[in-house]
Amino acid sequence: MSQLLSLDIPEHARSVRLRTERGVFAALDVPPAGHAPARGTALLVPGFMGSKEDFLPMLPALSADGVRVIALDCRGQYETGDASPTPSYSQEDLAGDLVAVTRSLGAGPVHLLGHSYGGSLVRTAVIATQADPALWASVTLMNFGPGAVSSWQRERLHLLLSVVDSMPLAEIWQFVRSQGQDVPEDVERFLERRWMSNRPSQLAAVAQHMLGETDTTADLARLAIPVSVISGTPDETWDPDGVERMARQLGAGFVRIEGGGHSPNVHKPAEVASALIDFWLTRHGAAVA
Repeated sequence: MSQLLSLDIPEHARSVRLRTERGVFAALDVPPAGHAPARGTALLVPGFMGSKEDFLPMLPALSADGVRVIALDCRGQYETGDASPTPSYSQEDLAGDLVAVTRSLGAGPVHLLGHSYGGSLVRTAVIATQADPALWASVTLMNFGPGAVSSWQRERLHLLLSVVDSMPLAEIWQFVRSQGQDVPEDVERFLERRWMSNRPSQLAAVAQHMLGETDTTADLARLAIPVSVISGTPDETWDPDGVERMARQLGAGFVRIEGGGHSPNVHKPAEVASALIDFWLTRHGAAVA
């Protein structure tokens, strides 16, 4: 599960419903702060069991540097729900949602970022569209590895799959909630409410996707798009060394954030925001040495 320590939202952020050709999606829309000149738009995609709120700690810094940020609840997650009357949770359809959302913004090409499983959707969307420059200005993969998750995470996914179709989410919550973390009570209540809002069919489908993830790094590497990779450490889901090797194969900019864990966007938000601004607005597309 993605981690969260605070629910502080920038005053100028708006909760919005994005109407697209593929359904309606919940998002946070955060324009550039104050008199900051507009310097592009970023679409942030959360991981498994996550939501748009995962990116809250980074939003003030990104907004202050002139980036408009759209943080998304994917289909089946939290406030988006099914998004449409006949939802599909195939990986291709979830990635297709990102294309529809981007087109609905009418903001030109966006900087696309995927955290954890969100990285898989981002990679799939970019490959499926052949890195269409009318859609994507760049792509960032954060704490997402080239292929299968760790054996420890695979065990957890198999356990979830064994109960998600037969046990109420309220009962499963006791097993998936974060253990041993000093989480404020309001955040704990939010995390439980978010978990209860997930669609069980989406949880099952995404768990299967993560278990069957294949390495399509070479397909992404062939495309003409600036790529960056961010890896918080330690991470028990994808080995940070494997993530760095993926970055080298992609010829991508690479930033390792010590102490960021699996959610550097939460534990080291200033470092992540700085790396993103550096990539998006200055060293755009510089390759790892």
